[in-house]
Amino acid sequence: MVELPDQFIFNTFAFLIWGALVMWMCAGFTMLESGAVRTKNASMICLKNIGIYSIAGLAYFIIGYNIMYIDVGDLIGSFEFLYGPSGAEKALLDGDMSAVGDVVDNGYAVMSDWFFQMVFVATAASIVSGAIAERIKLWAFFAFTIILTAFIYPIVGSWTWGGGWLAQEGFQDFAGSTIVHGTGGWAALAGVLVVGPRLGKFKKDGSVRPTPPSNVLVVTLGVFILWLGWFGFNGGSQLALGTPTDAVAMTIVLVNTNLAAAAGVLAALAVSRSILGRIDLFAGLNGAIAGLVAITAGPTMVDHWWAMVIGAIGGLLCTLGIKVLEMVKIDDVVGAIPAHLIAGIWGTLAVTIAAGGRFHIQLLGIVSIGAFVFIVSLLVWKALDLLMGLRVSAEVERMGQDVGELGLEAYPEFVLMPEPNDLD
Repeated sequence: MVELPDQFIFNTFAFLIWGALVMWMCAGFTMLESGAVRTKNASMICLKNIGIYSIAGLAYFIIGYNIMYIDVGDLIGSFEFLYGPSGAEKALLDGDMSAVGDVVDNGYAVMSDWFFQMVFVATAASIVSGAIAERIKLWAFFAFTIILTAFIYPIVGSWTWGGGWLAQEGFQDFAGSTIVHGTGGWAALAGVLVVGPRLGKFKKDGSVRPTPPSNVLVVTLGVFILWLGWFGFNGGSQLALGTPTDAVAMTIVLVNTNLAAAAGVLAALAVSRSILGRIDLFAGLNGAIAGLVAITAGPTMVDHWWAMVIGAIGGLLCTLGIKVLEMVKIDDVVGAIPAHLIAGIWGTLAVTIAAGGRFHIQLLGIVSIGAFVFIVSLLVWKALDLLMGLRVSAEVERMGQDVGELGLEAYPEFVLMPEPNDLD
């Protein structure tokens, strides 16, 4: 099929504008995490998140995109370095108008696709940041982010969106419940297991010391930013806006995304008192994210009420997951593992309900991606711990990473109050 110039323009514009909106999710993660941690660590969260986006952009440009999309076989793509415009595009920019046909026939500008894919890998890395906050060294975390964005995530992507073996089996994940959020969730789980809980989080008597968000307003703002960005995340994954069919399909995707998030909030709030002992705002906010994650694998169904069911179950599972992690003494500061990993697993399986997926293939994808990401991430975390140490000293952790590592307080007018004995 020959692409028309207006289709080329609309497709390219869609990649760029939706990609910019997904990039804005980095601000959402920054707000959510900086408000969820104690004030003494807020500046470090800000630095980590702008570092994540920068590392992801460079690593995915230098090698990650090639591994994920270029000359992909069953398992992996090309290990060539760097990526750039096509020869026809370069010729067109040099004034050769005869190259217009080849440029347009591609369907979109080459680097517009790279940009849209890059912001997804930054999202996966941001998931890890919140889970292991308040006790991991900055440069150790950045080193892991390089491995995740240059190799781990692109390999998962090559199996699926790149046309590798899982795609050939028929695995479906429209915008990344497992490919993006599951990858980030499994990497985060491996990280929290290696680095351990924060000092004093779990008392000797088995009880959990509450560490509520230090700035509820900022956390809430972060969730709203993420919700907005998700319209680009899921809507842009239609990967085209050049025909009426694309426009209608994209509309359905956005509506289902919104319905799932709203249902996730209300479901999480409805069960929070019975599960957590209180009507919990933080559970409701994570319920929104869980609903969004859950619908991400299959937001294309035309029966919109399924989106509400899928989102509500995601919110419920996320709230249960928060409680279970506390029971097994896994310290996930922002609830990233329940919201992204657990809800992502559910959403990927839910594709079989109304979006045409086959259960055993969806399960195969979840298990194979989970095993690969978790095992490799665990080995990388342990290697980094041996080489450079993952955890800040007890003194820095008590003082806060803002002062201990950066010498910069996010709230300098506040007085840092001593916390209870970490060994109680």
